[in-house]
Amino acid sequence: MTEKKEKRSKITVLDLQEMKENGRKITMLSIPDYPLALLADRAGLDTILVGDSLAMTVLGYETTVPITLDEMLHHAKAVTRGTKYAFVVGDMPFMSNNTSERDAIINAGRFMQEAGTDAVKVEGGVNAAHIVSAIVRAGIPVVGHIGLTPQHISQLGGYKAQGTDLETGSRVIEDAIAVEKAGAFAIILECVPDQISRIVTERLKIPTISYGAGIHCDGQGLVAHDILGIFDRFTPKFVKKYSNLGQQIQGTFKEYVNDVVSQQFPGDEHTFHIKKDQLDAVIKRNSQID
Repeated sequence: MTEKKEKRSKITVLDLQEMKENGRKITMLSIPDYPLALLADRAGLDTILVGDSLAMTVLGYETTVPITLDEMLHHAKAVTRGTKYAFVVGDMPFMSNNTSERDAIINAGRFMQEAGTDAVKVEGGVNAAHIVSAIVRAGIPVVGHIGLTPQHISQLGGYKAQGTDLETGSRVIEDAIAVEKAGAFAIILECVPDQISRIVTERLKIPTISYGAGIHCDGQGLVAHDILGIFDRFTPKFVKKYSNLGQQIQGTFKEYVNDVVSQQFPGDEHTFHIKKDQLDAVIKRNSQID
C-alpha cells in the first residue's frame, strides 16, 4: 500500500503562532545559500534564518560586525530562490537598524522587496523596541533577538551566556516583554538559561526560538554549518553535530589532488573523443594554415 504524502504549503506567521498554541515545536536553521536552503526546504524545515553568522561561517570574518547589508541581501536572495515552503527571515546586520527608525524601515524593506524574505530579525530588547515597532508599523513582520546578541559582543564582553544572575536574568525577561509589546511575532533567545527561557516562553503569547536557550522554548534553532560540521573555528556548547562533513569534504579534495598529480584523473570515461576521420580532416585543414 502506497503511503499518502502530506500536502505541504508555505509556512506563515499564523502557522507559527498555531504551532506554539498546539505545543508543536518549531524548527529553524541559519542557512546562507541556495544549495543548503533547497535541501532544508525539502527536508521539511519550518523556518530559515539568513543569519549574520554567515559573516563567520561563509565569509571568514572574525565576528558578525563587519558584514554589510548588501552582503546579507546577496545571500538572502540565494536562500529565497531555493525555498518553496519554509518561512524565511532576513537578519538585519550591524548598523542597519539602529541609526534611525527611517533607516531601519528602508533597510528592512529591502529584505522584503529585493530579497523576497518573509520577515526580518532585529537584535536588542528594551533598547530596540522602538525600532521593532517602527518596522512593524510599516507592515514588515519582525522576529526579535535577545540574550546573547552577537552584534553587541563588545558590550557583552564576549560570547557567553546571558541572564545567569538576578540582574541579567530579569533584564532578559524585560527585554522579551518589550519586544513582544513592540509588535514582534516571534523572538529568538540565545545563550539563556533554560529556567529563564521557560519563564519567557510561558509569559509571552508569541513563539520563542532557542539558540542555546534550552528545551522549554517553542522552537529550536542552530547554524547549519555547525550541525553539518563544516565550520570548525569554534563550536558553541549548545550545538549538536549531526555530521562531520568538513573532514569528508577535505578528504575528497585530497583524493582529487592525488588523482590529478598521479594522472589517474581524468580517465577515458571522463574524456570526450572525436571520430578518426574527423580528426584526420582537422589535422589536414590545420596543416594548410600558416
